[in-house]
Amino acid sequence: MTRLILASASTIRHDLLRRAGIAVEAMAARVDEEQIRAALEAEGAKPRDVADTLAEMKARKLAERHGDAVVIGCDQVLEFEGEVWGKADSPDAARAQLRRLRGKEHKLISAVVLYEREKPVWRHVGEVRLTMRPFTDDYLDEYLARNWDEIRHCVGGYQLEGEGVRLMARVEGDFFSVLGLPLVPLLTYLGQRGFIPA
Repeated sequence: MTRLILASASTIRHDLLRRAGIAVEAMAARVDEEQIRAALEAEGAKPRDVADTLAEMKARKLAERHGDAVVIGCDQVLEFEGEVWGKADSPDAARAQLRRLRGKEHKLISAVVLYEREKPVWRHVGEVRLTMRPFTDDYLDEYLARNWDEIRHCVGGYQLEGEGVRLMARVEGDFFSVLGLPLVPLLTYLGQRGFIPA
């Protein structure tokens, strides 16, 4: 049986795989995401390349320590008007982000990279377009007060599987990519390679 490691501390990503019947160990990959993102942006990297590079760095870090395993690295960034956003570090920062997104379209870009025997063997980048509705400032304040503990780890300041769906007018793309893991392409590849029963 192939040992699978998810290079992420995200309970949502781990739950997605577990609910799909995949036995996977979840481990945080300690990489300096902010420094890597800043360096890539300074070089003019596209948002999808930022997500892909961060996913690869996480997979590589754990693959170097667990060479016997297939390591799944993933990352998600938000692209808005050419900018790459990370997670808000406070309710005020989340409020400012959500006000900018209000009534406009943005993209969530989710990348997944697999390492086998300490080498990258597969990658996929999923993209979802989301349009926020024109919610009121009062609703936004109440939303943040109710949901900050859940959304503090979410790029964009929302969870579509929670109350964050009420901020949206339209979502175009794969729901699993919204959650930060392009699950169907990943499961297809794992099955084709015999890493999971298919």
